Amino acid sequence: MDRLNSMRVFTLAAQSGTLSSAARALDMSPSMATKHVDALEARLGVKLLHRSTRKLVLTEAGEAYLEAALRILDDVDDADAAATAQRTRATGVLRLNMPHSYGMRHIAPLIPAFSEAHPAVSLELGMTDAPVDLVSERWDMAVRIGHLHDDTLQARRLGDCRMILCASPSYLKRHGAPKTVADLAHHNCLGYTLSITNTPAQWRFGADGSITQAVQGNLRANSGEALLAAALGGQGLIYHPTFILDASIAKGELVALTLDHPTHELGGIYAVWPANRHPPAKVRVMVDFLVAKLGQAPG
Repeated sequence: MDRLNSMRVFTLAAQSGTLSSAARALDMSPSMATKHVDALEARLGVKLLHRSTRKLVLTEAGEAYLEAALRILDDVDDADAAATAQRTRATGVLRLNMPHSYGMRHIAPLIPAFSEAHPAVSLELGMTDAPVDLVSERWDMAVRIGHLHDDTLQARRLGDCRMILCASPSYLKRHGAPKTVADLAHHNCLGYTLSITNTPAQWRFGADGSITQAVQGNLRANSGEALLAAALGGQGLIYHPTFILDASIAKGELVALTLDHPTHELGGIYAVWPANRHPPAKVRVMVDFLVAKLGQAPG
């Protein structure tokens, strides 16, 4: 017999004075209620109740056990209530992981508004371009860029993401602008080391990335911001997502280049979280917030 259910039968019977009333309260038959108490006494090896046709009387052991059982059941009910609150009310610490550049440029500026709307939620942000395992590293959710292949995650689309090729006006003045993908072999190409699609030695073009070009350059980095700084200083060509380069293009600090093949479509930008039929409320409100602020309905 389930020990907690047996304890509930016992405490209700002890408080009401009859097993039948305990059975009615727990929506079970009187015979099943009797079996629960019998199982509890057998497990403990002591008599908890003196039973007659009219009433129940607690034994000395039963009185001590009733006090402890009520305390245990209260703790269990409190734990259930706390877990339910996590699901229904946005509260607690939300651990959110995201790519560094995207997080700094697009997520971090939104955090004050989120915190004002959800003051019971505290945030821990992790910004890294290296892949993380949400479950083993205990992240509640993440923002990911590209094509999703992990069926252990649920996702909502936040936006599109494509690559764009740029250089500073000073670099173009000294070296000229490439006209074709093949021309890149003769330019200084700044290499990003964490990408699985465009490596420091090979860049992909075409919407599906099917056109490859060997490249080389005198700088490699695992930070998009470091490569952006180098590109702004005129060091070489940068091939990065639009969300990193758009602001610099708008200011005239970088020039977007068009070649004989389109740039690579990286896929989407997604909010993802471990697959769960009932994600905590703190995750749900953050996902809804990001979708609303970043402007796209679920993909």
